[in-house]
Amino acid sequence: MEQPDYATLIDAETWAFIRETEGWYPPDTATRSIAEQRAIYDAMCRSFFQGYPPGIVASDGPLAGVPVRRYAGTGGRVLYLHGGGIVVGGLHSHDDVCADICHRTGLEVVSADYRLSPEHRHPAAYDDALAVAQALLAEGGPLLVMGDSSGANLAAALALTLRGRVQGQVLIYAGLGGDMAAGSYLTHAHAPLLTRQDVLFYRDIRGEATGDWRAEPLAATDFRDVAPALVVSAECDPVCDDGGAYVARIVAAGGRARWIREPGLVHGYLRARTTVARARASFERIVDGVQRLMAGGEP
Repeated sequence: MEQPDYATLIDAETWAFIRETEGWYPPDTATRSIAEQRAIYDAMCRSFFQGYPPGIVASDGPLAGVPVRRYAGTGGRVLYLHGGGIVVGGLHSHDDVCADICHRTGLEVVSADYRLSPEHRHPAAYDDALAVAQALLAEGGPLLVMGDSSGANLAAALALTLRGRVQGQVLIYAGLGGDMAAGSYLTHAHAPLLTRQDVLFYRDIRGEATGDWRAEPLAATDFRDVAPALVVSAECDPVCDDGGAYVARIVAAGGRARWIREPGLVHGYLRARTTVARARASFERIVDGVQRLMAGGEP
C-alpha cells in the first residue's frame, strides 16, 4: 500500500517535535530489552518535563493497593491512566500533563501507577485501574476516566465495566483492538513515533488478551449505557481509526460520543502541547471536553 506523504501532512513544528523525540527515543526502541526501553523512555520524559503550573500541589500514596499521585482540585475527579504500551511509564511519565489538566480544569486529577508487562501480564493493569476507579467512586462525587495511548485503552475498558457509574471518558490516541489488516493500521503502518510493528509488539507482550474486551474494547458486544465519550485521534498514527470505530459503536447503541481526528498530528503529541500549534489547539479541545463532560454536557 502506498504510504502517505508525511512531508506534506506534517508541518515543520511537528517535525521538530518528532526529531527531538527520536533523539531520545530512537525508532528501534521497541526491539531493545525491557530495561533499556524503560531507561530510554524515562530519559525522554525527563527531557520534556515542564514543571507544574503555579498553585498545583500533588501528593503520592496508595489507593486500593495501587500507588497513585493526586493533584488537588475540586468539583469532581479525573482518573488519568498513562500511556506507554503497558510496558513503560508511571507516575513520572505524564506528571506535567496531569498537572496541566488539573490547572486548566480545576478538577482533582488522580494518576495511577498500574502494573506493567511483561512482569505482570493481562489483566494486571486492568485490575489495578479498576481497583483505583472503584475506590474513587466510593469516595463520592463524579468520576471521569481518561488516558492516552494504552492508558486510553484501559480507560475505555473501565467505561465498559463501570457503565452507568462514571461521568464520562476521554480517550487520546487510543489503541482499542481494531482490525490490524485494514484502515489506518495499513495506511499509517510506518508513521513517525509509532508503527504498526510497535503496536504488534505491545499487544503481544501484554499477554493472552486477544478477543478480551478488557484489553481490546472494540471486541465488546454491548455498548449500551456506556459513559459519554470524547475520543481524540492523531491522523498520522496506525491506531487512528480505532477512535472512530469506538465512537460509532457507542452512537449505534444510543450513547453520546464524539470523535476528533486531528490532522497532521502523530502519536504522543501531548508532549508537544506547548511547542506545536496543532498540539496546543488539540489540548485545548481535550481540556474543554473534560470540563463539559464533568458538567454533564455533550462530549
